[in-house]
Amino acid sequence: MHDNDSYRHFDERKKDGAGAMYEMEFPSPEVGSSDNGVTMVIALQGYADAGHAVTRSAQHLLDALDSRPIATFNNDELMDYRSRRPAVTIADSKVVDIDKLNLSLHVLRDTEGHPFLLLSGPEPDLRWDAFAGAVADLADRFDVAEAISLYAAPMTVPHTRPMVITAHGTDRKSVQNFHSWPIQMQVPGAASLQIESAIGARGRNTVGLTAHVPHYVSGSEYPEAILRLLEGVSKLADLSLPLGAIEKDAERSLEQLAELTEENQEVAAVVQILEQQYDEESARLKELRSNPLLDDGQVPSGEELGAEFERFLAERDPGENQ
Repeated sequence: MHDNDSYRHFDERKKDGAGAMYEMEFPSPEVGSSDNGVTMVIALQGYADAGHAVTRSAQHLLDALDSRPIATFNNDELMDYRSRRPAVTIADSKVVDIDKLNLSLHVLRDTEGHPFLLLSGPEPDLRWDAFAGAVADLADRFDVAEAISLYAAPMTVPHTRPMVITAHGTDRKSVQNFHSWPIQMQVPGAASLQIESAIGARGRNTVGLTAHVPHYVSGSEYPEAILRLLEGVSKLADLSLPLGAIEKDAERSLEQLAELTEENQEVAAVVQILEQQYDEESARLKELRSNPLLDDGQVPSGEELGAEFERFLAERDPGENQ
């Protein structure tokens, strides 16, 4: 349990230069620890959220498990409201409600009572260095053993093949059971990657998991990606997570895609091309025992396929998609 002196220390630090980055809950909920230390899951809504997999993964954990807030970050310090304007409700000619952006750290307990931390909410627009440092401070405070960041990227892969989850991390052993990138590469920056760097610099283990979402469904919710990311978290952190509802959603989504493929020859033709590429690449990688599936840019854009998929869902009975 954290005493009043600890709370005052954090409060004074905010006033003396931390820019009111975050506010601790008081009294702070008990976190405790597991035998192998506490895991922090980082699921920020940002550019790498294909199929809404990262956002929905965080929401599922908060909805399905016991959770308590620990720290809430200051939106005015971190957000550019022009880039993510909150929805405003007007009724009877007056403003009655404004949606709140909630970037916060929670302590959750899995189905067996084991604690872990979840950082979730919109990716900050501003002050990434300070934000990453603040999260690293919280990781120190709660003795985080490992931080797992979630990402989802649109890729030229078919929905009819097993989903690829690639991993990177500070400890090679942590990611040996996932596909990995054994080459040097550059990717667009993200606040989650900044946090990985800050936490890793303090000697704590970090892992990043990226779901490869079929590019033609990346604009719609894709439960398969949510399921595979949370399965990865469960495996890495040895947590028992309730995934039954997501498994059913994933099955239903794949059934709808199968129907669309059967009914639309254009979609079926492109999926067949993707399957051929996937199978050829899988055979090559099995022989080389190295790279994950690569996006070689030879497959047509998924915009038309995505639009077709959305039209297909819209024409169905809304009750079937609940």
